Amino acid sequence: MPDPVTAPRPARLPPWWPGAVLVGAATVAALTAGAALPLLPASTAAVVLGAVLGSTGLHRPAFRPATAFASRRLLRAAVVLLGLQVPLAQVLGLGAAGAVLVLGTVAVTFAGTLLLGRLLRVRRERTLLVATGFSICGASAIAAVRPATDADEDDTTTAIALVTLCGTLAIGLLPLLRGPLGLDVQGFGAWAGASVHDVGQAVAVGDLVTGALATVVAVKLARVLLLAPLVLLVGLSRRRRARAGGRAHRPALLPLFVVGFVAAVALRATGVLPGELLTGVARVQDVLLVAALFGLGTGIDVPRLVRTDRRSLALGLAAWLLVAGVALAGVRLLGL
Repeated sequence: MPDPVTAPRPARLPPWWPGAVLVGAATVAALTAGAALPLLPASTAAVVLGAVLGSTGLHRPAFRPATAFASRRLLRAAVVLLGLQVPLAQVLGLGAAGAVLVLGTVAVTFAGTLLLGRLLRVRRERTLLVATGFSICGASAIAAVRPATDADEDDTTTAIALVTLCGTLAIGLLPLLRGPLGLDVQGFGAWAGASVHDVGQAVAVGDLVTGALATVVAVKLARVLLLAPLVLLVGLSRRRRARAGGRAHRPALLPLFVVGFVAAVALRATGVLPGELLTGVARVQDVLLVAALFGLGTGIDVPRLVRTDRRSLALGLAAWLLVAGVALAGVRLLGL
């Protein structure tokens, strides 16, 4: 018989393995659903799957280490890689009218949502995340701006839930409104790109109107390009408040992963990266974002949100109407 003292002990699996398996399975399921159902982007499917677990009590403690890692680390990596999907030449090709549309829509939506949040008496930090998500690029923007705020996990998951809900509604509604609004393909593409929150949701809308996708993507990526400047402005505002409050701590103006996003945009602009590599990186970014959004979705408790946070729901719907209305007005005024 082997000496019990010297006998090898059976290898133990790391404590995070159940959650890693869950995140992997949910990511595959969301990507599969997104590929099979044009009206359901994988990012939306991931949030829905996570919210099902979070709302039904199935998000067990054994899963939390891996879902927390996905919602933080993987989301930040996805934001960095998002920078490689922003072609500066294509964005600059929108011209002066396109730039005015994007800048005006982002500025009015951001400032207007902050005002609406104050009127509805929604927590300032939560309102800030909602304003960022609706004006820039959904969950990626929320993740980027959160380190520059005092927002907590509940603020983050609520903001993610709201942009997911309204972005999903936009996929079904915007193409139906094209005819009644009298928008041609170009005008519809500019409107959708300037008003739909998440990149995946914007692509889904563009796919539903023949010929609109290129314009949707160009305008949408122009909004994404404003991510770093907005985070910088939020960081500066937080520093001013810290000084006014006599606090010695000086928050970072730009989180490191947002600096990585800027570097990725600059690297893409050099033209040194081959198209095949960019395509592969885009696929990796999709997978990381879907996994991260599933992790974030597990923090969403839909019954509690509906029961106790109707003001946040009202803020999300109002911000959605605001961005859609401002973008439509911009398209009309600029003749796009």
